[in-house]
Amino acid sequence: MTESELQIRPAAPADAGLIMGFIRELAEYEKLSHVVEACEADIARDVFGPSPRVFCDIAEAGGEPIGFALWFYSYSTFRGRHGIYLEDLYVRPNARRGGAGKALLRGLARRCVAEGLGRLEWAVLDWNAPAIGFYDRIGAQALNDWIVRRVTGEALESLARG
Repeated sequence: MTESELQIRPAAPADAGLIMGFIRELAEYEKLSHVVEACEADIARDVFGPSPRVFCDIAEAGGEPIGFALWFYSYSTFRGRHGIYLEDLYVRPNARRGGAGKALLRGLARRCVAEGLGRLEWAVLDWNAPAIGFYDRIGAQALNDWIVRRVTGEALESLARG
């Protein structure tokens, strides 16, 4: 695919089903389909509702959707500035190595620079060697001294109850 065939655009409300499809494809690739609870209505509400807190860009090649980046603003107390946290980056297997992933990241990097944001960050599964190699090639730093922690479900409810 040539650069002229590749376009990155902001997602539109009509893309809610497409985004959900990408999320399912990503979950299948990551062997995490069994944990997907989101549905198209959730995406429509959260990405396209009156006060969205999450945003999405779509990669297209020749007018066909081939990938997406779902992201939100974060904040660094140490830097004293907002940043962008990339929740999901996915390019369909038949479109990989065509520049879509890099174009999606480049768009987010440009947004960071234009808005004076302090960083762009994301997580990657430790077994995903192709993605890790790609991220290394674009200069992304591994934060090996940080361990991601998560509280969900009953543990989240229990913590909330005190």
